[in-house]
Amino acid sequence: MNDFGKPSEKLILIVDDDDSVRELLEFVVKKEGFKVEKASDGKEAIDKARTVSPDLILLDLMLPKYGGFEILRELQGYETAEIPIIIITGKYTDRSTADMIKQEPNVKDFIEKPVKTNLLAATIHKILGTRP
Repeated sequence: MNDFGKPSEKLILIVDDDDSVRELLEFVVKKEGFKVEKASDGKEAIDKARTVSPDLILLDLMLPKYGGFEILRELQGYETAEIPIIIITGKYTDRSTADMIKQEPNVKDFIEKPVKTNLLAATIHKILGTRP
């Protein structure tokens, strides 16, 4: 008996305001066998995180309605505090900002766009303890 979880038992919330990026991330996540929920802005992201209780959130930092930092803070509230987050950003982030983001308790990794799909898939499996 192995102690790896099955991807099909895990739900990933993809948060990005760019349709093409959201579709790419959804394609990668579904190809790895995970279930998907999507949000296109910060308010929807927080609402969905609370209602569907995802196992992981892929979060773009540049979003309408709330910025990524506000969302991170909000998600550290009670019911969503344990959800791991992978930050995905297209904005060039200097080292000090990246380090500051990585120190947030729920941020597990930081991936820059353009996303390397194999790196993203491996990171998700590592964080969730699953295997394809």
